[in-house]
Amino acid sequence: MKRHETLALAAAAATGVQVGAALVASRLVIHDIGPASLAFLRYAIAVLCLVPFVAAGGRVRFATRDLLAVMGLGVIQFGILIALLNLGLQFISSTRAALLFSTFPLMTMIIAALLGRERLTGAKSAGVTLTIVGVAAALGERLMTNAGSSDIIGAILVLAAALCGAVSSVLYRPYLSRYPTLPIGAWAMIASVVFLAGPAGMEGLFTVGTRLDQRGWIVVILIGISSGIGYVLWLWALKQTTPTRVTVFLSLSPITASLLGALILDEPFTLGVLIGLAGVVCGLWLATRVRSVEPQERTLGA
Repeated sequence: MKRHETLALAAAAATGVQVGAALVASRLVIHDIGPASLAFLRYAIAVLCLVPFVAAGGRVRFATRDLLAVMGLGVIQFGILIALLNLGLQFISSTRAALLFSTFPLMTMIIAALLGRERLTGAKSAGVTLTIVGVAAALGERLMTNAGSSDIIGAILVLAAALCGAVSSVLYRPYLSRYPTLPIGAWAMIASVVFLAGPAGMEGLFTVGTRLDQRGWIVVILIGISSGIGYVLWLWALKQTTPTRVTVFLSLSPITASLLGALILDEPFTLGVLIGLAGVVCGLWLATRVRSVEPQERTLGA
């Protein structure tokens, strides 16, 4: 393996860990700040982190129609997605949220296949099935014992967030073939921040404020900075190797969330969660292992 590919996989792995860590950190403060307010602050800080990279890359001219489409997708990818994810964290643990969210690369495959943009092979189908079984194993124990509506609501919200990521990833493709990835990501994030300002204002972010203490603000700032850095690493990795080799490392997010959730939030690490982790990781590997020989495609992730 070439050195730049090794570094790209390391960057992708770092992004997978960042996603899981951000989920745990978000759950740590989610009861002291509204879900939209947290999403607004997260990406406002992330945009500030991207500005130097965008400026260094020079000016890129977008067609007005394309720019509006990219900004609309940004609202879905960074605005609605993260708001749904943060809201879901009010109902379920970060471990289960990470497991559910890690199915978004497989949703991307299915949507792309339905739209005729990618062939869904037997290995990919088996991977989808195995991942669904893994998620069911992780959620089934709690849903069957408690049958609480809050668990079901949380699961639906997180799956809806994953679906937003999958849809936006597929619809980004025409614009990624015309423009550099970093300016597209920056404009998408800027649009999401503008969009989230409304819901955040309704939560009282700009008037009443939040219940965050000093530690809480530090956590929010770190979430924002890590999101900006993680997104730069993600885009850089996509330029160095095939997108599916990058995407598969999102399977590290539930592992990270499980370990950090148990250590920091005292969340239970049950046998069902362990089986679910194995199912998701194996399913993702099985579904993506053959794609390295397919034509390179570009996708965007959170």
